[in-house]
Amino acid sequence: ASLLPDGRVLVAGGDDISFPLATTELYDPGAETFAWSGSLSAARSGETATLLGDGRVLVVGGSQLASAELYDPGTGAFTGTGSMATGRDGHTATLLLNGDVLIVGGWTPDPGGWWTELSAPEVYHSGTGTFSPP
Repeated sequence: ASLLPDGRVLVAGGDDISFPLATTELYDPGAETFAWSGSLSAARSGETATLLGDGRVLVVGGSQLASAELYDPGTGAFTGTGSMATGRDGHTATLLLNGDVLIVGGWTPDPGGWWTELSAPEVYHSGTGTFSPP
Protein backbone atom coordinates (compact mmCIF):
# COMPACT_ATOMS: atom_id res chain seq x y z
CA ALA A 1 0.00 0.00 0.00
CA SER A 2 1.21 3.53 -0.77
CA LEU A 3 0.00 6.85 0.62
CA LEU A 4 -0.60 9.20 -2.32
CA PRO A 5 -0.02 12.97 -2.16
CA ASP A 6 -3.80 13.62 -2.12
CA GLY A 7 -4.29 11.46 1.01
CA ARG A 8 -5.73 8.41 -0.72
CA VAL A 9 -4.01 5.03 -0.37
CA LEU A 10 -3.18 2.80 -3.35
CA VAL A 11 -3.49 -0.92 -2.57
CA ALA A 12 -1.89 -2.92 -5.39
CA GLY A 13 -1.64 -6.67 -5.89
CA GLY A 14 -1.36 -9.13 -3.04
CA ASP A 15 -2.84 -12.59 -2.92
CA ASP A 16 -6.12 -14.38 -2.41
CA ILE A 17 -5.44 -17.76 -0.77
CA SER A 18 -2.08 -18.18 -2.56
CA PHE A 19 -3.19 -16.77 -5.93
CA PRO A 20 -1.46 -13.47 -6.86
CA LEU A 21 -3.76 -10.59 -7.80
CA ALA A 22 -3.49 -7.95 -10.53
CA THR A 23 -6.22 -5.79 -9.01
CA THR A 24 -5.76 -2.40 -7.38
CA GLU A 25 -7.98 -0.26 -5.22
CA LEU A 26 -7.86 3.26 -3.84
CA TYR A 27 -8.83 3.81 -0.24
CA ASP A 28 -10.25 7.22 0.63
CA PRO A 29 -9.81 7.69 4.40
CA GLY A 30 -12.14 10.70 4.49
CA ALA A 31 -15.04 8.76 3.03
CA GLU A 32 -13.84 5.42 4.45
CA THR A 33 -14.41 3.78 1.06
CA PHE A 34 -12.50 1.62 -1.40
CA ALA A 35 -12.81 2.06 -5.17
CA TRP A 36 -11.39 -0.02 -8.02
CA SER A 37 -8.44 1.62 -9.76
CA GLY A 38 -7.31 -0.32 -12.80
CA SER A 39 -5.18 -3.42 -13.06
CA LEU A 40 -1.52 -4.22 -12.85
CA SER A 41 -0.07 -5.65 -16.07
CA ALA A 42 0.85 -8.79 -14.10
CA ALA A 43 -0.53 -10.43 -10.97
CA ARG A 44 1.86 -9.78 -8.08
CA SER A 45 2.28 -10.99 -4.53
CA GLY A 46 5.28 -10.07 -2.38
CA GLU A 47 5.94 -6.92 -4.42
CA THR A 48 6.86 -3.45 -3.22
CA ALA A 49 5.13 -0.16 -4.02
CA THR A 50 7.13 3.05 -3.60
CA LEU A 51 5.84 6.60 -3.97
CA LEU A 52 8.19 8.56 -6.23
CA GLY A 53 8.86 12.29 -5.95
CA ASP A 54 6.66 13.05 -8.97
CA GLY A 55 3.59 11.40 -7.36
CA ARG A 56 3.72 8.16 -9.35
CA VAL A 57 4.08 4.79 -7.62
CA LEU A 58 6.74 2.27 -8.63
CA VAL A 59 5.55 -1.35 -8.24
CA VAL A 60 8.47 -3.81 -8.35
CA GLY A 61 8.77 -7.60 -8.49
CA GLY A 62 6.64 -10.00 -6.54
CA SER A 63 5.48 -13.43 -7.74
CA GLN A 64 9.03 -14.16 -8.92
CA LEU A 65 8.80 -11.36 -11.50
CA ALA A 66 11.71 -9.14 -12.54
CA SER A 67 9.36 -6.59 -14.10
CA ALA A 68 8.22 -3.25 -12.72
CA GLU A 69 5.45 -0.81 -13.53
CA LEU A 70 4.44 2.74 -12.72
CA TYR A 71 1.04 3.89 -11.45
CA ASP A 72 -0.12 7.37 -12.40
CA PRO A 73 -2.73 8.58 -9.87
CA GLY A 74 -3.91 11.23 -12.32
CA THR A 75 -5.03 8.65 -14.89
CA GLY A 76 -5.34 5.52 -12.75
CA ALA A 77 -3.23 3.67 -15.34
CA PHE A 78 -0.18 1.44 -15.02
CA THR A 79 2.65 1.49 -17.55
CA GLY A 80 5.65 -0.78 -17.79
CA THR A 81 9.13 0.40 -16.92
CA GLY A 82 12.53 -1.33 -16.70
CA SER A 83 13.16 -4.82 -15.35
CA MET A 84 15.49 -6.04 -12.63
CA ALA A 85 18.24 -8.54 -13.39
CA THR A 86 16.54 -11.07 -11.08
CA GLY A 87 12.90 -11.62 -10.20
CA ARG A 88 12.36 -11.33 -6.47
CA ASP A 89 9.71 -11.58 -3.75
CA GLY A 90 9.77 -10.21 -0.22
CA HIS A 91 12.37 -7.52 -0.91
CA THR A 92 12.48 -3.94 0.35
CA ALA A 93 12.40 -0.76 -1.72
CA THR A 94 13.68 2.54 -0.37
CA LEU A 95 13.32 5.93 -2.03
CA LEU A 96 16.72 7.64 -2.10
CA LEU A 97 17.29 11.39 -1.79
CA ASN A 98 18.14 11.64 -5.53
CA GLY A 99 14.75 10.12 -6.48
CA ASP A 100 16.08 6.65 -7.32
CA VAL A 101 14.87 3.51 -5.52
CA LEU A 102 17.16 0.98 -3.83
CA ILE A 103 15.90 -2.62 -4.05
CA VAL A 104 17.44 -4.97 -1.44
CA GLY A 105 17.00 -8.58 -0.34
CA GLY A 106 14.14 -10.92 -1.02
CA TRP A 107 14.26 -14.35 -2.53
CA THR A 108 13.92 -16.11 -5.88
CA PRO A 109 13.39 -19.77 -6.81
CA ASP A 110 16.46 -21.71 -7.90
CA PRO A 111 16.46 -24.41 -10.63
CA GLY A 112 15.93 -27.11 -8.00
CA GLY A 113 12.68 -25.56 -6.81
CA TRP A 114 14.11 -24.20 -3.56
CA TRP A 115 14.08 -20.53 -2.58
CA THR A 116 17.37 -18.66 -2.66
CA GLU A 117 17.92 -15.48 -0.64
CA LEU A 118 19.22 -12.60 -2.73
CA SER A 119 22.15 -10.51 -1.58
CA ALA A 120 22.78 -8.40 -4.71
CA PRO A 121 20.91 -5.06 -4.55
CA GLU A 122 19.61 -3.18 -7.56
CA VAL A 123 18.76 0.49 -8.10
CA TYR A 124 15.83 1.81 -10.11
CA HIS A 125 16.84 5.04 -11.84
CA SER A 126 13.69 7.14 -11.95
CA GLY A 127 15.09 9.47 -14.62
CA THR A 128 15.71 6.68 -17.14
CA GLY A 129 13.30 3.96 -15.98
CA THR A 130 16.10 1.41 -15.77
CA PHE A 131 17.63 -0.86 -13.13
CA SER A 132 21.34 -1.43 -12.46
CA PRO A 133 23.64 -2.62 -9.69
CA PRO A 134 24.48 0.21 -7.27
